[in-house]
Amino acid sequence: MENEAEKILTFFRFEDLRVYHKALDYIEWVHSNTSIFPENELNNLTGKIINSAQAIALQIAEGSSRNKTQFIYYLKMAKSSIRECVVFTAISHSLNYMTDSSMEESRGQLMELTKMIGALIGSLQRSNGGSYEEK
Repeated sequence: MENEAEKILTFFRFEDLRVYHKALDYIEWVHSNTSIFPENELNNLTGKIINSAQAIALQIAEGSSRNKTQFIYYLKMAKSSIRECVVFTAISHSLNYMTDSSMEESRGQLMELTKMIGALIGSLQRSNGGSYEEK
């Protein structure tokens, strides 16, 4: 029974990726840290940063089901979502919705995600003969 449960967890390739789990951790962090934002920001800043954080994990998941060239493209899109989160974090901080330590924690997690995605892109490019042009 235990092997069956293990197979279910790893049926989707992206669930084996550490970067995917880091992205889920960041989503959780964003949810808990934006819960203190003013209610009138729910559809603006709060919703946008949550959507961008979720997009990181979504891009990783979607790309993993594609060929290497497309996976690299989706990983680059995940990095774009990370940059969006950096901007929303800065805005949140400038509006005093986020403390200095929360801003630094967010940036630290986003830098780690960027490095992990960059390493995964590099690995995919090397395993593809250094070229990621679609054939």
